[in-house]
Amino acid sequence: MPHRVLTPDSHGDETMKIAHDMLPDGLELVTAPHGRPEFWNLLKDADFYIGAGQFKHGPEFYQQAPKLKLVQTLSAGYNTYDLEAARAAGVPICNNGGANATAVAEHALLLMLAVSRKLTWVHEGVVSGRWRGNDFNSAKLYELEDKTLGIVGLGNIGKKVARRAKAFDMRIQYYDVNRMTTDQEDALGVRFVLLPELLKTSDIVSLHVPLDLSTHNLIGERELSLMKPTAILINTCRGPVVEEKALYQALRDEKIMGAGLDVMREEPPQPDHELFSLKNAIFSPHSAGPTWDNHPKRWRNAFDNCERVARGQKPFWIVPELR
Repeated sequence: MPHRVLTPDSHGDETMKIAHDMLPDGLELVTAPHGRPEFWNLLKDADFYIGAGQFKHGPEFYQQAPKLKLVQTLSAGYNTYDLEAARAAGVPICNNGGANATAVAEHALLLMLAVSRKLTWVHEGVVSGRWRGNDFNSAKLYELEDKTLGIVGLGNIGKKVARRAKAFDMRIQYYDVNRMTTDQEDALGVRFVLLPELLKTSDIVSLHVPLDLSTHNLIGERELSLMKPTAILINTCRGPVVEEKALYQALRDEKIMGAGLDVMREEPPQPDHELFSLKNAIFSPHSAGPTWDNHPKRWRNAFDNCERVARGQKPFWIVPELR
C-alpha cells in the first residue's frame, strides 16, 4: 500500500501538476479543501501532511490523524503552526529546507537597490512625464559598493544574502545567536558583531531571523535610534520582528533614510496604514519567497522527507523547538 500524503487544495492546478510529476513511487498524493468533511476523512488515513503554513492545527487536527508521522511545510516560516499540539502528538514539523532561500536573498538585494536608488520615485517620474528635471542632488541616490551590510540572522537565507552582497563589493557583518567559527566567517567573508554594534555601524540592516518570542519586536524604538540617519532597514522575514509604530516615526522624522518591507505585522495590512503615507518606504506583498523556480525545490524537499520517514529515518529540517 502506498503511503498517503495529504495536502490542501489551495496550491493551484499548475503547482499541483509539478507535485504530481515529481511524486515518487510509494507515495499517494491526495487533496481536499481544508476543513471540509472530505479533508478530515482523508486525514484519518494520512501518513504525511504537506501544507504551506496558512492553517493553524491544534490538538483536534492530530486527534483525527492517528497515522500521521510528519507535518511538512512548503514554507520556510512556521510561526503559524501549533508547536505544542505537534509536540503532544509526537509528530515532527519540518520546514522547506531552504528551498526558497535563493528567492528571498535575491529579493532582499532587490529591496536594497530599490530603496538606495529610489526606484519608485524615478518610476513615478517617468510615467508622469517627468523625464527631465529630476533633482538628483536633493534626491540623493546611493550605490551599494563600499557600504556596510549588517545581516541579522545568518541562516540559509542570510548566508545567501552575504554571498550576493559580495558581488556588489559590500562589507558584511552579522549578528546571530549561533555564531560561526572564525574559519567559517573567513570562508564566507563576514565578521561577527554584537547587535547594537551592527545597528550603529551598518549602512543597510537586513533581517533574516525566524519569528519567536526572542525576535518579536526585535527592532523597536531603541534599536532604530542606534542606526545611522543614512541607514536603510530591509525586512524579508516576518512583520512582527519590527515594531511598526517605531519604524513609522523613525522614517517620518528621517532618523533613518529608508526601508524596504516585504512583510507586515498584519497581512494584508489596512489600506490606510500610516507607513503607506511615507515616500521613503518601499513595499512588496510577502512575495520574496514564492518564485516559480522554487516550486520544484519545495516539493522535492517535502517528498524526500516523506520518503525518509517512510524508511524509518529521521526527517531533515525539523523546526528547532521540536528537535
